[in-house]
Amino acid sequence: MRQPGPYRGYLLALLTILLLFNYLDRVALGLLLQDIKSDLHLTDTELGFLGGIAFAIFYSVMGIPIARWADRGNRVTIISLAAAVWSAMVALCGWAGTFVQLLLIRVGVAVGEAGCTPPAFSLMADYFSRAERPRATAIYGMGGAASTVVGFFLAGRLRDLYGWRTTFVLLGLPGLALATLARFTLKEPRRATGVLKAVPLAAQPDMLEVATKLWTNDTFRHLLLSFSVVMFFFYGVLQWQPTFFIRSYGFSTGALGTWLALTWGLGCLLGSYLGGELSSRYAAHNECLQLKVMAVAVALSGVMSTLVYLSSDQHIAFGLVAVSFVGLATVNGPLFATIQTLVPEEMRAVSFALVYLVANLLGMGLGPLLVGVLSDAFRPWAGEESLRYALLMTAPGYLWGAWHAWRASQTVARDVPAAPVDQGRAANSQGGR
Repeated sequence: MRQPGPYRGYLLALLTILLLFNYLDRVALGLLLQDIKSDLHLTDTELGFLGGIAFAIFYSVMGIPIARWADRGNRVTIISLAAAVWSAMVALCGWAGTFVQLLLIRVGVAVGEAGCTPPAFSLMADYFSRAERPRATAIYGMGGAASTVVGFFLAGRLRDLYGWRTTFVLLGLPGLALATLARFTLKEPRRATGVLKAVPLAAQPDMLEVATKLWTNDTFRHLLLSFSVVMFFFYGVLQWQPTFFIRSYGFSTGALGTWLALTWGLGCLLGSYLGGELSSRYAAHNECLQLKVMAVAVALSGVMSTLVYLSSDQHIAFGLVAVSFVGLATVNGPLFATIQTLVPEEMRAVSFALVYLVANLLGMGLGPLLVGVLSDAFRPWAGEESLRYALLMTAPGYLWGAWHAWRASQTVARDVPAAPVDQGRAANSQGGR
């Protein structure tokens, strides 16, 4: 199947923008936690539960059946439906009057957002070759990075103008238009002459077979563990670091949003771009080198993150935040491109859903909750600085994730040649060039 270069660019751009909105509410939630706590009279543990395990369970578990559907059905339909659901539910967050109401709405957000990334990665693999995938997946990952720029800046300003409730409404509504655009402009390459050529059920391996095959692949196993560990500590920071700067340095929400957009956001954008561009330009077909650089970058991020909470100067702290997120964001290109190459098409979406299942149950589920529990435990002796010490306890954990990335680099040269021949539709035909 041949697709012109402009269409591939459009596909990647729209999927990237959808990913931006997929992450946007999670970024905004971290910035608005203090307002939600005051309005609904919640504890730090309740806030950690709200943005952690309660969201992660539904986000992760629902990703599996959605991904099974994506591995044999119309991925464009799935992505557009998911975007409509999560956008509507984000807007509804503004009407929550109690902890239980907000919790149930966030569950709805989680179900919708679960249908974004696995189908998108599967779809992209049909249009980009092995050599192109690090760059393509990194550009896609820049949607998540851009969400920190847009989320912190926009949510901070909207909150100052309209309050936290209206902020959620205004952040949710644009996604409905994007869902419609995706539905009517993106193409499912499994279609031929208007008929969907789905993968037959008989050709799709069952979940036990998929899980066994993936877990026995050493490279995939270590990549899964690396990403899961990094996400455990990352999500704790994502939810709580804005509140830390508010409590420890007295920032207003609007000013803090600008600072975090410049440091977190631009750091993530730069790191994601560098990870994909350098991998495709200087290490194409050399996943071993890509993963080694990723491991070093994640380890350095752990050191920088620890120093953030040891600093007593806000400007130094923000500088360290920027450097740490440059390193963390480099994982987007090498990690996901390697998985795309390792895994055959009939289980590709499920493989990403499994990665997100484990990573989000550990990371999104337990990371914010752990930090909230530690903060409450330290409060009797640390007071308003309890959150600083809670984050300080978790920051060095990135080194553990870096170790698994290094282990993956030792086996990837053996496992990639064993992977099925690259069947990328557009790439192999050179139709996208």
